Amino acid sequence: MATLLETGRTHSCHALRREHVGSRVVLFGWVHRRRDHGGRIFVDLRDREGITQVAFGPDLDATAHATAEGLRSEFCIGVAGTVVDRGDNENTNMATGAIEVEVDALEIFSTSETPPFSIADDERLETNENVRLRYRYLDLRRPSFQKNFAVRAKLSYITRRTMVDAGFYELETPYMVKYTPGGARNFLVPSRLHPGSFYALAESPQIYKQLFMVSGFDKYFQITRCFRDEDLRNDRQPEFTQIDVELSFATPQRVFEPMERLMTNLWQEILGVELKAPFLRLTWDEAMGRFGSDKPDMRFGLELRDATEASRDCGFRVFEAAPCVKGLCIPPNEAAGLGRNQLDKLTDFVKKRENGGAKGLAWVRIKDDGSWEAPFAKNVAAPAQAAITAALGGTPGSLMLFIADEWKTVHTVLGTLRLHLRDRLELLKDNPEPWRFLWVTDFPLFERSEKGQWVSSHHPFTSPRPEHLESLTSDPGKVRAQAYDLVLNGNEIGGGSIRIHRSDVQARVFEALGLTDEEARAKFGFLLEAFRYGPPPHGGIALGVDRIAMLLCGADSLRDVIAFPKTQRGQDLLTGCPTPADEPQLDELYIRHRPLPKADGGTDGGTDEGASGD
Repeated sequence: MATLLETGRTHSCHALRREHVGSRVVLFGWVHRRRDHGGRIFVDLRDREGITQVAFGPDLDATAHATAEGLRSEFCIGVAGTVVDRGDNENTNMATGAIEVEVDALEIFSTSETPPFSIADDERLETNENVRLRYRYLDLRRPSFQKNFAVRAKLSYITRRTMVDAGFYELETPYMVKYTPGGARNFLVPSRLHPGSFYALAESPQIYKQLFMVSGFDKYFQITRCFRDEDLRNDRQPEFTQIDVELSFATPQRVFEPMERLMTNLWQEILGVELKAPFLRLTWDEAMGRFGSDKPDMRFGLELRDATEASRDCGFRVFEAAPCVKGLCIPPNEAAGLGRNQLDKLTDFVKKRENGGAKGLAWVRIKDDGSWEAPFAKNVAAPAQAAITAALGGTPGSLMLFIADEWKTVHTVLGTLRLHLRDRLELLKDNPEPWRFLWVTDFPLFERSEKGQWVSSHHPFTSPRPEHLESLTSDPGKVRAQAYDLVLNGNEIGGGSIRIHRSDVQARVFEALGLTDEEARAKFGFLLEAFRYGPPPHGGIALGVDRIAMLLCGADSLRDVIAFPKTQRGQDLLTGCPTPADEPQLDELYIRHRPLPKADGGTDGGTDEGASGD
């Protein structure tokens, strides 16, 4: 007689419904829960698709029932039996809750030790994350994670289909590349065949995809892994996945169109949500001016309002002396819940360095007659009060919050405060429009480094707007780039630009960055060489697969949509890496290990094996 494994399963553990009553079925999966009710044993059988309740009884099959008495959590089993209607005992919390399978054959494929934690989703948060990462293969059995990775697989499939239908070739680029200074810190890979030389793991395929355009491939895409040796956090991993795109004869609009089609297809086919395209466009100046962020959350109001001119001679020294005064106006209903104690907490919040580090927060509550209730109200005459209130759009009962400081501090702090108030006041509750996409365009081409030097905001091959070419060396801070980000609900999910393809423009950008011809050739010589042979105008974008998957799944962290993530210290707790290399390996690579210095001046060649992963 054939075993159940040889027979093969007939259905997944999510598939059975009332229309299958009376059918004989074979199911495979893991014991999710087991309950012994005396005469009968009930097991919730789980596979990647869902859960089905199966029942064992001496009246159904004595042998199967006797074997089922030994079943425990996470045993891997196969069952065969008949689908029956549960009638009044239907479990409405399960998709298969209207039926159960009465088992007459049971096969145990493998047993399981008692897991270090429950696989049930409702107990996930009670388990220390380091323990879950140590036993990641068990954590991934959770139904919620199984759904996350089903979404991620569908995301990749829809991406490939959409891009191929739009005429893009899927092409691959190297992972091990030439190290080029600047940008993110690279991981280095030693070369055995070239002692003393190293590859870098690619932080992006940027240069190679531009070379594809020089090669005449016209439209390229790739779902690719990228590597950056950066300090980590919940939304950052040392290895991550991009949907990388480049096309020839590009304008920003020609880049936007296929990306909007891709987003529309993803949201329609995965969530059943119909998006409206084209998406909203905002320049960087507009986004910063209205929301204090280059990735604004558009699902709620609380826009920044400028009160600099209105407060110029108001009588309040803090406002009069500041180069920029802006604020938020909280409507009466929401403002009513913010008492003096809450306002003091908001003041402490804006002073924190990670939130922008403002000197303080000025607040004004507008009375019924339009006058102010504020610690400094007596310093501001009635006409000035009215002018400032009008500038912020205030009404009786409103609460106005002000930051007065340098332009960057004002916008950074108010942008952060705006998001804090979004959550504190539950401004997204019952939101009728849960998905707000937009393009942020025309970023500054340059920004100041901590040392005061001009550096590229994006990368040095980003094209300036044509009308700003004359300002490249005379006024670099004025130059706007043909660069753009795709933003969703306050998250940057993609970024790109039109590239420089003219050697004279590229030379002027290098000059503005303070790069000599020799330095430019040393860093990017092979690309500059390729650009001597008729490069087409081109541009592209890279979309973050991990972040898109996180948003589609409603997950809280990128680690929930990455199968085997690293901790915030860059460790893989499952495999125990990184680990030291042994001496023969190092000798083969012509590398000598230098022990770390001890605090007492000695040396310590050991590893930090006892440290917590997070």
